[in-house]
Amino acid sequence: MLELKNIFGGYGKITILNGTSFKIPEASITTVIGPNGAGKSTVFKAIFGLLNIHSGSILLNGKDVTGLSPKQLIAEGVTYVPQGRNVVPQLSVYHNLELGGITAADQGLVKKRIEAVMDQFPMLREFRDRKAIELSGGQQKQLEVARALLLDPKLILIDEPSIGLSPNLVQEVFRTLQELRDQGVTILMVEQNAKSALAMSDYGLVLELGQTRMHDRADVLLADPKVGHLFLGGHIDEEAPV
Repeated sequence: MLELKNIFGGYGKITILNGTSFKIPEASITTVIGPNGAGKSTVFKAIFGLLNIHSGSILLNGKDVTGLSPKQLIAEGVTYVPQGRNVVPQLSVYHNLELGGITAADQGLVKKRIEAVMDQFPMLREFRDRKAIELSGGQQKQLEVARALLLDPKLILIDEPSIGLSPNLVQEVFRTLQELRDQGVTILMVEQNAKSALAMSDYGLVLELGQTRMHDRADVLLADPKVGHLFLGGHIDEEAPV
């Protein structure tokens, strides 16, 4: 589905990604974990055309999409849900959904998809006329995910969906992502809540210093002592096999 090949990139003259490489399969959830400064969010920006890539390539279903703009990537079926709250607080739930499809040529189709996502997220239909700022944190995150679905994505990049949410709301958001996976959507997620995220994922990636240090089934990473060491503030042993 998605493959990064030896990506080097960063901001201006500062290189953050130092040969990042990995593949993720279709209709799966892959969680990216790692210490602060590892390049997790930067990987998403590279994929979504928001980063200066110095070398390497990004393939989507075998097609080279390196350097495409966000608008072009949306047309290829990629959507990005950034970290933090990204709703327009004073607009209604329905108007926030409309914004998700504003770039689509067929607005009639967008309206049909809005109806479909409101069927998928009944809370949105119930609160369709309520201002987004009046929703709880978990409800706002559902609105963001629903808005990302309006262009019928093949791949969703979602950055730190648990920020500011209670444990119950985190599990609610995770269940939503699993349901999307079961419907055939591929999800790549950055998440600091590593144990919970890996427990609901199919695969996991460990990034350190802009490199993929480990990539395996999520259950394998959960059981690996090196992952625990990483989240205690240490570094993976340079000589350890990956």
